[in-house]
Amino acid sequence: MSDNVAHALSGAGGGIISMAITYPLITIGTRLQVQRNNSKDGTAYTGNMDALRKILANEGLAGLFSGLESAIFGAAVTNGVYYYFFEAVKAAFERASRRNSMSTVESMVSGAIAGAMTCIITNPIWVVNTRLTVKQKKSKQQAENQADAESPSTIQAFAEIIREDGVLSLWQGLIPALILVINPIIQYTAFEQLKNRVERVRKLGSLDFFVLGAISKLCATSVTYPYILIKSRMQLKQSKNENERYSSLLDGLRKVIAAEGIAGLYKGIESKLLQSVLTASFLFMSKEALFSYTIKLLILIGARKSLAASK
Repeated sequence: MSDNVAHALSGAGGGIISMAITYPLITIGTRLQVQRNNSKDGTAYTGNMDALRKILANEGLAGLFSGLESAIFGAAVTNGVYYYFFEAVKAAFERASRRNSMSTVESMVSGAIAGAMTCIITNPIWVVNTRLTVKQKKSKQQAENQADAESPSTIQAFAEIIREDGVLSLWQGLIPALILVINPIIQYTAFEQLKNRVERVRKLGSLDFFVLGAISKLCATSVTYPYILIKSRMQLKQSKNENERYSSLLDGLRKVIAAEGIAGLYKGIESKLLQSVLTASFLFMSKEALFSYTIKLLILIGARKSLAASK
């Protein structure tokens, strides 16, 4: 068995760890992203700290973890699929060029292929997660008894989306998601190139992976945030109000600017930047730490030959 499987498994493990640690920031950021108009009844979030205070007051600590189940599953699948394809393409380039590292263009191509495959495979998971993340807030405000206030499970939400909107609705927001392939391209290209430069000087440690992951993700998220916001809104159940219904990425951008101004494209960016940087940092650090253990586990169960035995 090739190292691609080990990279996929360690990437999935790193994704789970980083997602669990940073999920409250995802909840806050997502709710700010999908909030279209600031109502005057005091229920709208005016910023990150206001969102945190109101979620805790209205829903308790559990409100910050709405949809965590689907997010953990999504993070594992997303990172597993991404790392598998990224490392597979990377290995192909290195065999063809007979070099131990990729060029910038090769990193971008690897990221594009891995990102596109990941988007297509995992989009249904993130549609469900986006709806679950904002679902509890609405049910708490509207429900009159505790039974109605309970948030649906991932399976229930999945079935409800198919029943009410059809199977194809699970791929809502796929186009902006595919365009957002540029996000991991920027991230992993920056990471690979920075890593190569540092490795020429010294051996990398866990702190290095943390810092390099933070820098690369900060660059990627800053550039692509408006597309992230539109994708989140398109993944929600689309409104019958024509002014709030996005028929395409460009239509969404146009309507947000018209209704909320340029600033509307950056709602929740503070929490998203913090979450993205921390997630990427913990992901790269934990993935590298888990990789060696994954190799040992695969050798132990006989799914991979040891280097000594293969020589």
